[in-house]
Amino acid sequence: MAVRKIIRMGHPNLRHTAAEVPSTSIGSDELSRLIDDMIDTLHDYGGIGLAAPQIDEPLRLAIIEIPGGPSRYGDLTPLPLTTFINPNIEVLNQDSAGFWEGCLSVPGLRGYVERPQHIRVDYTTVENQSATLELQGFCATVFQHEFDHLDGKLYIDHIKDRTKLVFEEEYIRYWAEESND
Repeated sequence: MAVRKIIRMGHPNLRHTAAEVPSTSIGSDELSRLIDDMIDTLHDYGGIGLAAPQIDEPLRLAIIEIPGGPSRYGDLTPLPLTTFINPNIEVLNQDSAGFWEGCLSVPGLRGYVERPQHIRVDYTTVENQSATLELQGFCATVFQHEFDHLDGKLYIDHIKDRTKLVFEEEYIRYWAEESND
């Protein structure tokens, strides 16, 4: 297990579509080591999600861990650390809401992004089983953000109002209180 370097915006590999994880690789020592490295990296960098392309591994693989309780996004339902292999998102309702997003690959910035708020995720587990989650609200935003990395996209690609791409210090100073209303 190791903490890996997260590649940042501007690295060309963040803009490539990731390859499917072959079913024959699921459960392998190599994939298990990669997942362990991703977990160590996520915890070291202090994020809630990490996609394999962010550590320069071009695979359709992501991990997400959402702590529960009160946050700037409201009272969150916790999601234990979960690995998503070859995930697919289906939007169940086009109604959107916006959140200020940040990203480990875009350090120091926040951007206001509107995304659909009701989705279904189909994925393969580390036990090579098919699974489905239905998500709403902030959790739906988190999943769309992380899985965008698998398609070579960053949250900044979804910002409609470019005046709402700000440095974190300015977010805290000028925007954070407004977003808590």
